[in-house]
Amino acid sequence: MKLTTKGRFAVTALLDLAMQPSNPVALADISRRQDISLSYLEQLFAKLRRGEIVDSVRGPGGGYCLAKDVEQISLADIILAVDEPIDSTRCAGKENCGWNETKCITHDLWQGLNKTILDHLKGITLQQVVNDQRLKQSIKQASAIKIQTVQRMLSKNEKNVLPM
Repeated sequence: MKLTTKGRFAVTALLDLAMQPSNPVALADISRRQDISLSYLEQLFAKLRRGEIVDSVRGPGGGYCLAKDVEQISLADIILAVDEPIDSTRCAGKENCGWNETKCITHDLWQGLNKTILDHLKGITLQQVVNDQRLKQSIKQASAIKIQTVQRMLSKNEKNVLPM
């Protein structure tokens, strides 16, 4: 299975949306932060709205917000809402991948992989991904603070050292 930019960008954009403290969020802001084309985001969010993953808010201060709680949205929901197929078979599950349009000998293997991937993506909520990102940001911020503290201590020590 190859996850295309459609599925990856949809997950990225919704993660960005879910991490914003204020709602609604303008697509132009997501576009700028995530370096995704605004017109591409508009296409994705139209599908996400039809899939009842996001709601749109019109007017000044409008934009998009999540239609459901982040704990209720799985990565599979997002990917399937933008018409991203989760399919490793050559035949798109039609069982006409083999000789004479019959099921090929590896069809069941790839179909099983599809189920495993889909089950995995269904088991990951947008909330879990948000939590992971916030944890990574906290660790990064804590590391930066430690580095700044050490640098200040070193610079103070250098000032206190008398030349010999």
